[in-house]
Amino acid sequence: MNTFQVALGNRSYPIYIGCGLLDQAELYTRHIKAKQVLVVTDEKIAPLYLDRVLAQLKGYKTTQVILPDGEQHKSLDVLNQIFDDLLANKFGRSATLIALGGGVIGDISGFAAACYQRGIPFIQIPTTLLAQVDSSVGGKTGVNHPLGKNMIGAFYQPQCVIADTNVLDTLEDRQLSAGLAEIIKYGLIRDAEFFSWLEANIDALLARDKQALAFAIERSCVNKAEVVAEDETESGIRATLNLGHTFGHAIETGMGYGEYLHGEAVAIGTCQAADLSRRKGWLKDSDVERIVALFKRAKLPVYPPNALSPEQFLELMSVDKKNVDGEVRLILLKAIGLATLPVGVDESLLHTTLAFYRS
Repeated sequence: MNTFQVALGNRSYPIYIGCGLLDQAELYTRHIKAKQVLVVTDEKIAPLYLDRVLAQLKGYKTTQVILPDGEQHKSLDVLNQIFDDLLANKFGRSATLIALGGGVIGDISGFAAACYQRGIPFIQIPTTLLAQVDSSVGGKTGVNHPLGKNMIGAFYQPQCVIADTNVLDTLEDRQLSAGLAEIIKYGLIRDAEFFSWLEANIDALLARDKQALAFAIERSCVNKAEVVAEDETESGIRATLNLGHTFGHAIETGMGYGEYLHGEAVAIGTCQAADLSRRKGWLKDSDVERIVALFKRAKLPVYPPNALSPEQFLELMSVDKKNVDGEVRLILLKAIGLATLPVGVDESLLHTTLAFYRS
């Protein structure tokens, strides 16, 4: 097991990465201060891992909420199911909430923990590659709105993150590739050496080589933890973690939540951002070719859906947390390994990318 801290002063917490961590009760109990524990999971993960987690919580007063699976269920209505259980069981402010699942479960559970009685402790147990390397780390929590993804939420840090790499054995191939999109992102925004390593090892990652996966997960988490420690509430450098996300969120919202996995939409959006970076004179053709080729090798889509016109893209992109006074602001690339802070882009140039970069 490897352990390192997300350094946030009195809100600092450990990330545990290794094999078989799901069955190590002491990892849970050292972060649970009272007897009441609610485990939130979904209908896909519950049959696989819920009993194993509950077995580590003997002696606690535990209840469970099993939510429907999928991004389309990350909503205020589904969020209320968590509140209903907390209230029905008279859980107090010292209760602990455990999020057992992928990014949707982590986001919605963390938001519930942030809101219930103005904040209760929670623990992240991510079960997808994307959640282990991205959404479980950094304290972004929230739900979607029909008009915009992740537009209702809060920054709220967990007590710890327990990333058991063994759970990836049951992960669908499509979900594995979706997680690779966020891993590739770290190489692009701040770690060119890691990007080169990914080019050399992408086949091993797709084959679920344990050593390669462990290295990629830890390197990704270290990258994110360093950014979050420097800028917890995204007033500066943390915005670079959103490379490709403004385009990607437009795809997820416009096509209907769940049609594209988050990582698939981010892969497409990152290719669009790379194209726009080239048009601004920052990336070379060969850089863009390397980026697109790696996403393709990771078995990810690289072209946006033809169902979304450039005009629809622009409308959807106008609802984004990085925008200022109605101006679309994007994370772009000066080089592989060097991202910009949010920058305004001439709308005609953006429209050119949107019109060109289609399947």
